Amino acid sequence: MHEVSLCESTLEIIENQAKQHGVKRVTGVWLELGALSCVEESSLHFCFDIVCRGTIADGCKLHIIHIPAKAWCWDCSSEVEISQHEAQCPKCQGFSLRIDSGDSLQIKELEVE
Repeated sequence: MHEVSLCESTLEIIENQAKQHGVKRVTGVWLELGALSCVEESSLHFCFDIVCRGTIADGCKLHIIHIPAKAWCWDCSSEVEISQHEAQCPKCQGFSLRIDSGDSLQIKELEVE
């Protein structure tokens, strides 16, 4: 379950940012979750709550922003949205796709006190 290590890394970033800006408590975190990130959202919520216990983000609300994956189709020269790896181009049904985005997890915003 790589969600634990993702949450630990996220918390480390949150704590570093809080320290830099003199924040006493983090009450909300918005994460962008790419459609191809291979992260289980329910596991992410569960792990985030556990990892944040006893920290500056204890009780923090986790918000997920779903980001579609974008790919370039070499067959029809179009930028398209896809929802899974090894997908077909929705325009020409070709398989020559280069994934350009949608496989990441990143912090978008923090809500603090």
